[in-house]
Amino acid sequence: MRRLSWRRRLLLNALNILALCFLVLPLLPVVLGSLQSEKTIQQDVHALIPDQFTLANFRLILSGGKDKGLIFDQISYLPASIEQFPNAFLNSVIVASSVTLITLAISALSAYTIARMNLRWTRALLQTSIFSRMVPLIVLMVPLYVLFRGFGLLNSLGGIVLAEVGFLLPYAILILTPYFASLPVELEEAARLDGCSRFGALVRIVLPLTRPALASCGVIMFIISWHELLIPLILTNKPAFMTVPVVLAGLVSDFFVFYTLLMALCLIGLLPTVVLVLVLQKYIVAGLTAGAVKG
Repeated sequence: MRRLSWRRRLLLNALNILALCFLVLPLLPVVLGSLQSEKTIQQDVHALIPDQFTLANFRLILSGGKDKGLIFDQISYLPASIEQFPNAFLNSVIVASSVTLITLAISALSAYTIARMNLRWTRALLQTSIFSRMVPLIVLMVPLYVLFRGFGLLNSLGGIVLAEVGFLLPYAILILTPYFASLPVELEEAARLDGCSRFGALVRIVLPLTRPALASCGVIMFIISWHELLIPLILTNKPAFMTVPVVLAGLVSDFFVFYTLLMALCLIGLLPTVVLVLVLQKYIVAGLTAGAVKG
């Protein structure tokens, strides 16, 4: 393999740094804004570095609106959604985790079937399902609401999980199918000669080899589900079933926009997905690159 010259390496490093700055620098104003009070940020909107810093926004959010402190004396009211944040965070954890696990379980079986059985109708069904996902989600909200109301699935975490699994399943199958197809069939044939059934070969041989792909797909499904706003906003109208994006949307009212609380809540809501990506970084990189190398 030919080594890159120092000029090319320098250029690639510079491009990487520019890409990282493009992605990370927009978070800097969010971090600075979350550490200010509403009064401070509105007094001088052009100030890059504020004179005072405070953690009152984070204390208020994490306490569910109880720890207001003197910093919020200038605000006549606080949105009711702030009081629901601890419960909304738990709801988001339950929904995103359930959606990820259920989607991975079903998509792994479906992707394996499509990759190994080589049936014409399965590939046609996959292509039709992917094409249907090209329809904007907002277009499907009214029929989805009517359908879930008929089955009594409104205002429930189970309804949110079911809807999100249905929308994410085609994407997960599309991600996993090439990886399953890239694995050598001889491994499964050897396992079946030793007495394994096809399902046993899948569980004992194939799935352990696809851990990088499953990890990368799971992270993608978790991130999409965690940040999903439209489905929980349409299917629920009770505070007990709010998720973090719904609480975030509630901070924009007809009378006031809570800028500092928005920024603090964005950072708190972003934290679980960042931690997940950092923990599973090795598997994510391996899963996203293996399909390109083996395919």
